Amino acid sequence: MSSELSKERIVPEGLWLKPGQVAQRAGVAVSTLHYYEEYGLISSRRTSGNRREYRRDTLRLVAFIRASQTLGIPLARIKAALDDLPHDRPPTKQDWARLAEDWRADLDQRIAGLIALRDNLADCIGCGCLSLTTCPYVNPGDRLGKEGPGARKLLPD
Repeated sequence: MSSELSKERIVPEGLWLKPGQVAQRAGVAVSTLHYYEEYGLISSRRTSGNRREYRRDTLRLVAFIRASQTLGIPLARIKAALDDLPHDRPPTKQDWARLAEDWRADLDQRIAGLIALRDNLADCIGCGCLSLTTCPYVNPGDRLGKEGPGARKLLPD
């Protein structure tokens, strides 16, 4: 990396980045950063010229938000997790480990659900449709329908 590029990416304080720098590195639009900030997922400070600056650790927060969203985790759940992290300083490795432990059961359940979907989608999922040729054999008399609505074989216990 050239020293010119280094100076452009690393602001004098070394901790604060411009929105465009964060957006470029995180692979999101600046408007996404503004949305995340309005939603309370990230925060910024204002310069004397009333411009936003983000702490460098915002990159990790945005990466966490994007990865979680990709897995279908709602923003409200993401916000609840981020609210448990410190706001007055960058989260430490221990802070992230605590968040990871808090999310372990939920992520394990999501993984199990994805595996069940992957492995059973081509077969009867217990929806009660009786339109697949295998359903009369896998779900005779729509016995799974008696357990309740929806794809019974894909729902968590």
